[in-house]
Amino acid sequence: MLLSDEIKESPYFKGDSQEPDMQNTDVQKSEVEDHYEVFKKGDGQVDFRTVSWIRASVIFLKIIFATGVLSIPSLMYELGAFPGAVNVVGWTLLNTYCAIVQGNFRNRYPGCHSIADMAQVVGGPILKEVVGFLFTVSYVIVAASGIIGVSTAFNALSLHSICTVWFSFIATIIIAGCASVRKFSHIGWLTWVGFASIYIAVFIIVIGVTTRDRPAAAPQTGDFDLGYRAIGNPNFTTGISAAATIFVSSAATSAFLPVISEMRKPKDYPKAVYMSMSLVTASYLTFSLVIYAWCGKWIASPSLGSAGTTVKRVAYGIALPGLIISGCLYVHVAAKYLFVRILRNSRHLQANTVVHWGTWLSCTIGMAAISFILACAIPIFNYVLALVGALCFAPLAICLPGWLWVSSHGEYLKGNVLRKATYGLHIMLILLGLFMTVGGTYGVIVQINEAYRDGQISSAFSCADNSGSTSS
Repeated sequence: MLLSDEIKESPYFKGDSQEPDMQNTDVQKSEVEDHYEVFKKGDGQVDFRTVSWIRASVIFLKIIFATGVLSIPSLMYELGAFPGAVNVVGWTLLNTYCAIVQGNFRNRYPGCHSIADMAQVVGGPILKEVVGFLFTVSYVIVAASGIIGVSTAFNALSLHSICTVWFSFIATIIIAGCASVRKFSHIGWLTWVGFASIYIAVFIIVIGVTTRDRPAAAPQTGDFDLGYRAIGNPNFTTGISAAATIFVSSAATSAFLPVISEMRKPKDYPKAVYMSMSLVTASYLTFSLVIYAWCGKWIASPSLGSAGTTVKRVAYGIALPGLIISGCLYVHVAAKYLFVRILRNSRHLQANTVVHWGTWLSCTIGMAAISFILACAIPIFNYVLALVGALCFAPLAICLPGWLWVSSHGEYLKGNVLRKATYGLHIMLILLGLFMTVGGTYGVIVQINEAYRDGQISSAFSCADNSGSTSS
């Protein structure tokens, strides 16, 4: 059995394609490939590897889609329509490429269950611990954004009937319960419902804003400034925070990796990525540009509040399952990393024992509890996303994929001019990630401080209505 610090290259991987380099029967090949995988197949073991590539693509869609489509429209005013559109297309294309790089590396080393395992292969145990910490923190923070989204929906639907902290607590309990489902394949059918609910809700908002004479948040009588700008004029902190938020809207690609370990055929991973990211890119671009064109600077954040109170309540009612499932997936991903890390190479990993279930439930409840605290401490949706984008996802989704590629393609340095240029571009990818980490974190911290000073955030654990449905 492979030990956790002995992640080895599969004999069936050559370069960036998976072709056998030995003559073997299909049965022998399957046995060898199973030996290198994290989750084994066998009698008496829970079979985790049941996810088809279609279901994987829907899981990826749900991981990515909810936070971005709710946050991007409000950022268009800061950047302007054209720079905003360039950011959306540029970041989603880059994140798609980095997802493929990570998938190729994982299939080369199938013992890698997470991005932290990959970091161990290229940088040793210290880098593994650093990346594992960042990975866990990342999904705990984005789970906090999911809790904020659900509490906002509760406030909108009930017209802020109780303290927002209580709504956040209720959201946390629901999310923790859903996240405690053990297998991605069992969550799979929920992701169909979640994705459809968010998509329909945003479509309703698009229809709602285009049928109004003026934005719901704008003055309802007299002249008003729509605030539509083709090119904005943000300062550094505003611009880098907006870019970080758009980046993070499609940057959760490290959450794809644990799903590969539960796919029936891990080699089908690229198909799932291309399908999901194509739909994400098209949806982000069209929805955000249309909502911004009709609402200008009067866009709400999250964007479901942009078409007036009645339409907002309808949209949040429809989107509620999707918001819950988003938070569920983020908690599940963080908990699954800890779960595998704790029980890896023990019989309890794939056995229905007390230790197995106790460890799993402790991971999900613990991650959800930390997310609840963060959601109440920084209760503004965009700031939470920008913070996690700069502080965690920039190194995970940009720097590390660049490093993985460089470590796997050393021969490019001895190749022709094109190969050397390709190698240099991946070095620049690492530098881009470092810039986003330092610059983005600085910009978000400055903006959070300004929000507290200006009263946008009244206090941590505030009971104030975060949906804008009442004046309280």
